[in-house]
Amino acid sequence: MTKSKSRFQEYFEAIVIALILALFIRAFVIQAFKIPSGSMIPTLLIGDHILVNKFIYGIRIPFTDKKLFTFKKPQREDVIVFIYPEDHSKDFIKRVIGEEGDTVLIKGKRVYINGEVYSDPCGHYMDDTPGSGGFPRRDFGPITIPKDSVFVLGDNRDNSRDSRFWGFVPLNLVRGKAFMIYWSNGSPQRRDPWNIPAKILDAIWYNRWYRMGDFIH
Repeated sequence: MTKSKSRFQEYFEAIVIALILALFIRAFVIQAFKIPSGSMIPTLLIGDHILVNKFIYGIRIPFTDKKLFTFKKPQREDVIVFIYPEDHSKDFIKRVIGEEGDTVLIKGKRVYINGEVYSDPCGHYMDDTPGSGGFPRRDFGPITIPKDSVFVLGDNRDNSRDSRFWGFVPLNLVRGKAFMIYWSNGSPQRRDPWNIPAKILDAIWYNRWYRMGDFIH
């Protein structure tokens, strides 16, 4: 007659299995990220917490830039998270504007792709003064995107360091496609007269409840 497992052993096995599943999901399926800057305003705000589909563009071998399978490539207007080409310790988030083989030209507030005006529904400009956000790069190109790369821009065009500054994003550096805001927490706008602990105050008072569950387009 086999001896029944102890309650501790059952709990331990359940925790180990849960951790393995969580690590598998994070590595291959879905990962959470926090938006630290305003380069994607108004689509994404500082303090937005987002979910990224890591499976859609292929299965990456952990701790490498190589992929086992590629199901589809990033397409124009996808919002992607990728490893910053100039510093692999950082992750960036931008919107795909040009795909491989496209020729991109930017003149003022207009983007041209392969010689035709791109509607650019998500491009946001601070005002009519070029460089008002400290990034004087309203005119750019023309430039042709090489194979297995994409050209990306931040939606906040006057306050985004993107492909206009550091070049293309190789597809092997793309982590996944951002698809949903699961939580959003803004910066404090006024002092707390009741001395509520900061973490509790941030979690209740400064949440942007209306953004939770929004899909990213």
